[in-house]
Amino acid sequence: MTIHLSNRKAKFTNLKPYCHFARQDDYIEVTEWSNGEGYDVTIHNVDGIKHMSLTMGEFDALTVLINYRGE
Repeated sequence: MTIHLSNRKAKFTNLKPYCHFARQDDYIEVTEWSNGEGYDVTIHNVDGIKHMSLTMGEFDALTVLINYRGE
């Protein structure tokens, strides 16, 4: 059996400066996968805790769609 240790990179911020619906203690955290091929996203807000995992390709496609301004 082989065991690999990793230190996953995570970034965290309060949502209040970005969302007028956010409460003071609401936050978002993005953690890079150990293999570098995607992200885990956790959002804590008034609705509870939301979690999603995206591959790098899914993240790239989402970014393109969000930034698309039409032709």
